[in-house]
Amino acid sequence: MKKKKIIVPLLLLLVVAMYFVVFHKDKNLRYIPQNADAIVLIDSKKLTGQYLFSIATQPSQWFEGKTKSKSSGSFKDSGIRIPDFLQIFHVKDTQLSEWYSVLELKNPQQFIAFLKKKKFIDKGNNSFQKDQIFLMIEGNHCIAGTSDLAFETIKKQLLNTSANPVRNAGEFIQNTLGSISFISGQKVQNFSIELSDDEIEIKNNSNQEVFNSIASKLQKGNQFLELELDQQNFKNFTRFFNKSIADSTHAISLKAIANLEQVNDTIISYEYDDNFNEVEKKTFQKITQPNYSIDIQSKDVEKTWAYFQSKKWINGENQFTAIPFQPNEIIRNNNGVVIKSTRKSVIESPQLKENYILFRNNTLLYSSLKTLSNTEKRILSDIDYVLYGNKSDNYWLKIKAKKGDLPLILRW
Repeated sequence: MKKKKIIVPLLLLLVVAMYFVVFHKDKNLRYIPQNADAIVLIDSKKLTGQYLFSIATQPSQWFEGKTKSKSSGSFKDSGIRIPDFLQIFHVKDTQLSEWYSVLELKNPQQFIAFLKKKKFIDKGNNSFQKDQIFLMIEGNHCIAGTSDLAFETIKKQLLNTSANPVRNAGEFIQNTLGSISFISGQKVQNFSIELSDDEIEIKNNSNQEVFNSIASKLQKGNQFLELELDQQNFKNFTRFFNKSIADSTHAISLKAIANLEQVNDTIISYEYDDNFNEVEKKTFQKITQPNYSIDIQSKDVEKTWAYFQSKKWINGENQFTAIPFQPNEIIRNNNGVVIKSTRKSVIESPQLKENYILFRNNTLLYSSLKTLSNTEKRILSDIDYVLYGNKSDNYWLKIKAKKGDLPLILRW
């Protein structure tokens, strides 16, 4: 009887403890600035649970994780307070590549020691950098980003004032591993992020039929790049690079295909012989270049052509100079303009009349990405393809990895 009296309260305590450790989450988002136009949330507890489940089902990894943590320093001993929701944001009117996050520190000195283990460069004034990761420690907080240009603004908005409103995670994420949200005024558009054994999927709709239909139509191809975009999708993508180009070209659709090829590039230099005569010297190097075809359908071909000429993108030989890979040619017809590489033609694929962008992995791509770290190259080589699809107000993005012995969460 006495044992029952002891066991029952212990079980209740265990249940309560499990609830707070696994299920209870602080949904207050304190580190999202008012001028953020995009937010990525990661459910740390769900991610940890998925990681532990993957470890439990992969006995080969049971002891390998311990070995790695001893040699390189464990993240759990870094001095960072792991939030229930990791908050990553993009600030309005900054570069597309600039993303930031604010982390709470349990022990700033322990965190600095952790950064030294990870070979971060100390830039002074509590600022650190490794490759394209920038960090600034401010008291018991760390501002992290892919750039440091907005650090001072973020520090003033989020750390030196209490006026910034606290948002709720429920606005952006609903029982998924993560979410990405785009904010325009009072309008918020949410996309879920889900991770499986060999793919990452981002979507705003659970209906997969349309997306699977697009994917199945593209299974037989082997081109590096295939895409079809209607007027709205073309406008959505070009605004990241040039807000006016979609309207200025009068484009109503875009279709493109590209393959990669390694070619010999001739470099001509000059040197002098013993008699000071100029001697031409040729050297060769292998470079990766695309063979491509781009078909822009226009509602006013003359205005499209005139716009390209006004930008000086068409030279006297009818080459489209805005594309650096030469030689090519630009031709206008009754429906629009076509830009093609002339060194080697590509086989045209049938028009699907869908909105999609498909990148297939190609080993030739790695040689041109010399700035990537070994880890980034390893992750890139593990990807099979990236596919974007759109139908009406439904959007999908799938990053498909190659089949491996381990699930993605243990590979990356």
